[in-house]
Amino acid sequence: MSPTTTVKIIRALGLASFVKWLKKVLVGLKLWPRDGFRHKHRKQAYQLLSGRGLEIGALHFPANLPATCKIEYCDANSKQDSEKLFPELDSNLLVDVDYIVNLDEERLFPKVKPPYDFVIMNHVIEHVANPLSVLEQLFEVLGPGGLLIIAAPDKEFTFDKPRQLTSFSHLLDEYKRGVSFVEDDHYLDFIRHTAPEIFNSGDADMLAATLKSVRDRREHAHVWSSESFLDFLGESIKFLGVNAKIEYVSEARSNHVECFVLLRKAGA
Repeated sequence: MSPTTTVKIIRALGLASFVKWLKKVLVGLKLWPRDGFRHKHRKQAYQLLSGRGLEIGALHFPANLPATCKIEYCDANSKQDSEKLFPELDSNLLVDVDYIVNLDEERLFPKVKPPYDFVIMNHVIEHVANPLSVLEQLFEVLGPGGLLIIAAPDKEFTFDKPRQLTSFSHLLDEYKRGVSFVEDDHYLDFIRHTAPEIFNSGDADMLAATLKSVRDRREHAHVWSSESFLDFLGESIKFLGVNAKIEYVSEARSNHVECFVLLRKAGA
C-alpha cells in the first residue's frame, strides 16, 4: 500500500488526530524518528558527526544525531514565534532555539559561537534572500576539517514543481548586490504557481494579504533540482575560494524529496 493511499484511508476514517497523537508518543519513546522515515538517507551522513555542532532551522525536525554530538540550535524565530507562525505544526516537537539570527539581515558571527565541528542546515537555503552569502557564512563558522550538511528540496517533489529553476547567475547577482531582503517578485512567483486562484483573482487586497503571509512564513524564494543544487554548491565553492569537497550525496531520484549533501572543509 502506497503512503498516499494510507493517508487517504486515515483521513476517510477520521483517524488523523489519533495518528498525530500516536506519532507524538512514539517520538517521545524514540521509536519513531522526529524527522520521519522518508529521511532515512540522512542517517549515513549523521553517523559521521561528532563534537560540537550548530543546526540552523531545525524547527520541528532536528537531526537525529549520535550521542557524541553536542548540538546548538539557530533560527530566525523563537520557539514561541514559530508556534504562532506555523500552527499546523505540533508545538511539542519544536526545538528550543539558542540563537535567533535573521540570515537575510544579520550574519551568523558574532551571534553564534564558532568554531563548530559540524553545521547542519536542511531546507533553509531555499528560504533566504542571499543563498551565496549564507553558504559563505556556514563555512566561516566551521572549524578546520569541519563538516557541513546542507539539503534543499528538489522541485520535482514539492509544490515548486511548476516554477523555473533559479540560475547561478541570478544568485551571484544577489550576492554582488548585497541583497538582504527577499524581493516581491520571488514571492509573487511562489503565489502564482502555488495559489493561482489568488494570484489571478484580480483582488488586490487578497493578493497583498497573501503576499504578507508568504513573507512572514518565509516561503520558498529560490528553486532547485538535485542537479542544479549540486551545480550551485560547486560554483559557489569555486567563486568563494573555499577549500572544501563533497563527501556524500543523496539525490531526489533515490530519496524522493531532496538533494542532501555533506561537505568537508579542508584542515588547517
